[in-house]
Amino acid sequence: MTEAFLNAEPTLRLAAFLGVLIIMVLWEVATPRRRRDIPRVIRWTNNIALVVFDTVILRLTFPILAVGLAVIAEEQGWGLFNILDVPIGLSIVASMLLLDLAIYLQHVMFHAVPGLWRLHRTHHADLDFDATTGLRFHPVEILISMGIKLAVVAALGPPAIAVLLFEVLLNSTALFNHGNINLPHRVDRVLRLVVVTPDMHRVHHSVDPRETNSNYGFNLPWWDRLLGTYVAQPLRGHEGMEIGIEQFRTRRDLWLDRMLLQPLRGPAYGPAQNVPSVSKVTTTSDKDQ
Repeated sequence: MTEAFLNAEPTLRLAAFLGVLIIMVLWEVATPRRRRDIPRVIRWTNNIALVVFDTVILRLTFPILAVGLAVIAEEQGWGLFNILDVPIGLSIVASMLLLDLAIYLQHVMFHAVPGLWRLHRTHHADLDFDATTGLRFHPVEILISMGIKLAVVAALGPPAIAVLLFEVLLNSTALFNHGNINLPHRVDRVLRLVVVTPDMHRVHHSVDPRETNSNYGFNLPWWDRLLGTYVAQPLRGHEGMEIGIEQFRTRRDLWLDRMLLQPLRGPAYGPAQNVPSVSKVTTTSDKDQ
């Protein structure tokens, strides 16, 4: 059963990705959270073109990806969970939690290190915020991220099924928490106890550097709360906040060629790096979150 599940990895991941993306697009059209400032045709075509480009580069660069390495690690006895006698259920849960923590720490690092911020700011330079923003990453960042993920998998030796479940979940929640969807306040308040919601992650895409350097989680919200990087609400509210970064503000910057060249343009440090990560931004809604 597990082997068949792993053999179907490409189909499962593609089906989950397309299914969640279609749901999010329809949801955004039906109940948008914020008014769009940029025509969809400009942003969607270029953001989707970037993820296709990223996928091709990734497949050409790495002969094996995270799930494949996990299979090899199990066969060879590599990594922590293959050395320790841990029940399979516990090792799956623990592996998924540790992989999520690694993604959180990696995200903090991409904000803190100037050279890595050059790459990561491609994601933040989107001038609107919707599900396709969750696809918008520079290919070099994707390659570095995969290298880090492979190192974590090799060190942990997680069950291959845990890595596959984590990958599908992470891709799905990245689309969800970048969604321009209008969740009722009470629903958002409960959901953000267990998953990063769009309202929580949107704060991270604020042009205000105090908010850019917060809410780093992509999947689980607990690391931000535990490690002091959680901000409940944007200072100007979700309708009034400005999305993006100060360095790239034109519609021409949203095109694929400009996104690929952004790491080479301007200084490594921008306003988002001039303010350290903060654990609290006081808003009228903080007491509710």
